[in-house]
Amino acid sequence: MTEIQSKHGVVSRQPYELYMAMTDLRNFAGMLPEDKRDMVKADYDTLSATVQGFQIGVKVHDRVPYSRLELVDWGAPFAFHIALHFDPAAEDPYKTDFWIEVQADLNLMMKMMLGGKIREALDKIVDGLADASNGKFPEGFDPNTWASKF
Repeated sequence: MTEIQSKHGVVSRQPYELYMAMTDLRNFAGMLPEDKRDMVKADYDTLSATVQGFQIGVKVHDRVPYSRLELVDWGAPFAFHIALHFDPAAEDPYKTDFWIEVQADLNLMMKMMLGGKIREALDKIVDGLADASNGKFPEGFDPNTWASKF
């Protein structure tokens, strides 16, 4: 198993707030642009998407309230496990130390091709979430539109 861990990022929300927003997988689908939503199907426990002709999905494996959310592959072409961590930040208990761990059954060639890209993607997710919690959004993103969906 290949293990990949993201950087840690401080999110300006309490662990329970962040956990509750992510524990329902329908919320992930709700964050997608309108033109991408038809490629994704989600319910409380599962999310599946068609990406470049491949069907890939995740399902919740374990929920540790306000601390960790674990997802496993569901109809994916290879086995993987994702753990989202929501720890109280050391400097401020009203903020969250957020990070992601991935374990994937990648052969040597896939590991060499994808390992760094997966790490980069995880780091971007952590940075994006930390930035968004501090009011820094990507160009063209309207937080009021997103917030009205929840």
